[in-house]
Amino acid sequence: FVLGLDDFNRFELQSVREADYCNFHGLLDYTEIVRPSSGRYGFESLRQQAEQQLADFDGSIDGIVSFWDFPSSSMAGVLCNAHDLPGPSNEAIARCEHKFWSRLEQQEVVPDLVPEFCAVDPFADDPPEQVTIDFPFWIKPVKAHSSRLGFRIRNAAELKLHLPEIREGIGFFGHPFDEYLDHVDVPEAVKPITGNWCIAEGMISAGQQCTLEGYVYDGEVVIYGIVDSIRTGRLRTSFGRYQYPSQLPQNAQKRMIDAAARVMRRFDYDCGAFNMEFYWDRKTESIRLLEVNARISKSHCPLFRMVDGASHQEVLIDLALGQPPRFPLRQGKFAIAAKFMHRVFDDGYVKTVPSDQEIAAVKKIYPEMRFLALVEPGDRLRDSHHRDSYSFELADIFLGGRDRKELLTKFGDIMNRIRFDIEPVHKHAA
Repeated sequence: FVLGLDDFNRFELQSVREADYCNFHGLLDYTEIVRPSSGRYGFESLRQQAEQQLADFDGSIDGIVSFWDFPSSSMAGVLCNAHDLPGPSNEAIARCEHKFWSRLEQQEVVPDLVPEFCAVDPFADDPPEQVTIDFPFWIKPVKAHSSRLGFRIRNAAELKLHLPEIREGIGFFGHPFDEYLDHVDVPEAVKPITGNWCIAEGMISAGQQCTLEGYVYDGEVVIYGIVDSIRTGRLRTSFGRYQYPSQLPQNAQKRMIDAAARVMRRFDYDCGAFNMEFYWDRKTESIRLLEVNARISKSHCPLFRMVDGASHQEVLIDLALGQPPRFPLRQGKFAIAAKFMHRVFDDGYVKTVPSDQEIAAVKKIYPEMRFLALVEPGDRLRDSHHRDSYSFELADIFLGGRDRKELLTKFGDIMNRIRFDIEPVHKHAA
């Protein structure tokens, strides 16, 4: 069973070797667990709905997986534990999902890689008084993703400026996250820090960002791929593209892999996939740990398929069936692959998007391309799910190539052949 299964990711699933002997069933609709048409999540109501769907199924329930962010990632763990299926414990998953709890655990095993941090209640009478670290810092909810409600704070005035927006939007994930935590044995030191709190963290974003994709099976931590994250925007706050395989020095990669193993063992995480994001500073050769996710990255699936020969959903499926992954390496058609995220930095209304005919014409030139429009005519960009605090994402474009130069050339040519028309509303500096 696949939580929030959609057509785009079903296509990637068909590339895994297990596809020949697995039947994939969608569990909860995409519009319920990933992009709720109601505009809000209810973790408990979704869990009960999923349990009813499983109860109504006539066949065997052999595995439950998710490659989406919260609530899907946590929901998969709760359901697997309830049905005694292979997978990490709810507590191990929560140590990844709860940003404050995660930092406390990381600090015990890789203290040099963890920034200064503190918890902040945005609803307190004077939240700036709770901040115990120096400016500048990043503030973000203890549960969010895609940089939602994450802000770079340079002084107390900027913190007060962003607090109303944080208070207004934090409950979107905060309320269902608190419902999820009812299924978790949360330590006393963490219990007061609910889903409607924030974490403030010292700046660690110097240098190159990357993501380690890995898994733990029978206590062994394995990293099977490292993907570079190329940022864009004036503050380099938004992702421009993901590129695989990583171009970072082998020594830096090895140090990250060693750190990842220490962290996941500390989390007592087993029989599950994960990814872990790091920064590497070329000048100082230092590495810093950004965050841990209890899932694979769905965005990387086409990249692994193009370079290694199969979507890394294969790792997820093997683990869900309780067997050690046997993921291929460098058996794909391309030496390098990337996901390009086409963004704009000003709010506006979407007037037109590329037509099916335009996309078909481009695919004749670049057959490997996968194109996913994230907006529709009539959309207001500020209301889109596909945004961060500083930009708005219009489309994802996946490409393969012989080298980085060819990848960038292909992308540039494609952007000359397709067009999004956006009617501006006002300037939104990035």
